[in-house]
Formats: sequence, structure tokens, C-alpha cells
Amino acid sequence: MSHPVHPNDALYEGERQSPVIPAVDHYAGAEKLIRKALALQEELGPIFDVTGDCEDGAAAGEEEAHARMVADLIASEANRFGQLGMRVHAPHHPACLPDIDILLDRAGDRVAHITVPKATSAAELAAVIDHIREGCARRGIAREIPVHALVETHGALADVWQMAALPWMRVLDFGLMDFISAHDGAIPASAMRSPGQFEHKLLIRAKAEMVAAALAHGLVAAHNVCLDLKNPDVVRGDATRARMEYGFQRMWSIYPAQIQPIVEAMRPDYSEAEDAAAVLLAAQAASWGPIQYKGELYDRASYRYYWKTLQRARLSGLAIGAEAEQAFFA
Repeated sequence: MSHPVHPNDALYEGERQSPVIPAVDHYAGAEKLIRKALALQEELGPIFDVTGDCEDGAAAGEEEAHARMVADLIASEANRFGQLGMRVHAPHHPACLPDIDILLDRAGDRVAHITVPKATSAAELAAVIDHIREGCARRGIAREIPVHALVETHGALADVWQMAALPWMRVLDFGLMDFISAHDGAIPASAMRSPGQFEHKLLIRAKAEMVAAALAHGLVAAHNVCLDLKNPDVVRGDATRARMEYGFQRMWSIYPAQIQPIVEAMRPDYSEAEDAAAVLLAAQAASWGPIQYKGELYDRASYRYYWKTLQRARLSGLAIGAEAEQAFFA
């Protein structure tokens, strides 16, 4: 009897797969808050990433010390799951490239991702990515460090397809506040929260275009923060609309109470995860040929969909069953 073929080998045949990463990117600037987030990660499990924020977290004149602090936390045992990244300063800020150099020197082998804010063009982002890649080569860092880029300027939105095509890119993040600010009052302040952020025509256009560019290039699209820090229903509602209406698969968190509602809204329904496990197990038994399940036909296109579904369900903490766990993740 032949050995069962894994879905990664059966369904993609050398094609680039979009990454399956946690649905929450939790931002923290101060050392105390980053440590608190890492402790919560240990408690809840690796169902969310953490980003140490140099752009908004560093006081003026303290940029170097702040970057060292974040880099040292990334390299430390507190970063148990290796899911702590860094947001550096904007490309035009004098601290941007020094942030990267400090990070690569102290934690280049462990940083989860590097987030680049406020790029005004694909060329500007490309120059930062070149600096990261050249810095890794000089230091003998063999790994590819995932790059996340914020789309929050007119130039970034105009170049979003070129940005998505750049090397080492993994995530496009939508920066709502700065994007609205860049419109000089043409978008009202009410659009910084729901329902306006999902209904204003300029924001609909921007979010849809960014998500489309991300998905076309095998990247993940991350939604902006919810300003309501304490009401889980509001947070859950924003995350649900972002996922179901716009195709976002990830969302920022800026307060610990926001993490669980976002995870719950972004992850697949339990029933869909059950279907995914059953379909994939039957497909594997049929050597990935067409099957019938609950009276309907399933083939390789649906298998790809359900493989992503099963991975996202598992990553969010949903139980997928012992048989699927053994077949696909052991």
C-alpha cells in the first residue's frame, strides 16, 4: 500500500501557497506591555503574534535604546513561541535603517517579522527590503525574514500591487487612521470607527484594492485596529465584517481584551472545520481524486479551500480531531 500523500504535496505542485499565520497581530510599545503580551501568549497558546512597536513606542531621542529593548526581548526566553516581531520607523525617518541594523545584530535569527509603516511608494518599500536582505547576507543570516507593510498613504495605495510583488513580503496591513488623515478632511472622523469605516466609498475602494493585491500575490491582508478597547462585541463585529465582507484574514489588536474576540471572529466555524477534516481525509484515501461528501462532489479546488480552512482552524486553537491531526500535522 502506498504512503498517503500530504495535501501540501498533492494540491500545489510547486505553486506558491499563501501563508497560514495567526489571525491577530497584537501591538505593544512599552517593555512592560510587550512582556504582558508574551505572558498572555503563554497562557492562551500561540494563537496570536506580537509586534514590538518602535514607531509609536519610542520617545523622541530614545529610538536607539527602544530598538535595543525590543530586539533583546525578541532574542530572549520570554519570546517562547518565536512570534514577536518589530515595527520599525517609517522609511523617511532617520531611525528606520538603524532600527533594522540593531534588530539584525541582536535578534536577526529569531524575529518573527519586520513591519514597515508609511511607505509612500513601492520603490521606497523596496529600498527598505533591500537593506534587510543585504543586512542578512552580511551577517550570515540564512533565513528569509517576513516583511509586513502598512498601506496608509496615497502613494502606497497607488503602488499596492507592486508592493505586494516585492520579495520577502508576507502581509499587507491597512492603516486606517493615517489613511483618513491623508485625505485632509475629505473623509470624516466618524469613519475611523464602525459603521463608517466599512461604508465610506473611499475606504471601501482602498480596503478592497489592498486585499485583492495581497491575495493575488499569496500574501495575507491584515485589517486595522478597532478603537473600542473594552467592548468585545464591538471588536468581534469589526473583525467579522473585515473577514466576511472584505476578505481580511488577520487584524490588529492594541489591547489584550481585543485578542480573543478577533480570534473567534476570524477563525472558521467549528462545523466547517469538521467538514474540512472529513473531506480531506476522504480525499487523501482516494489519492486526491474526486469524492462525494454529503451528496455533493468535491475535487482539488475544494480540497485547497478546505486545507487552508483546516490549518486556520488548528492555528486558532480549534480541535480538529485525532485522525486529521495525525494524518496532516504529526
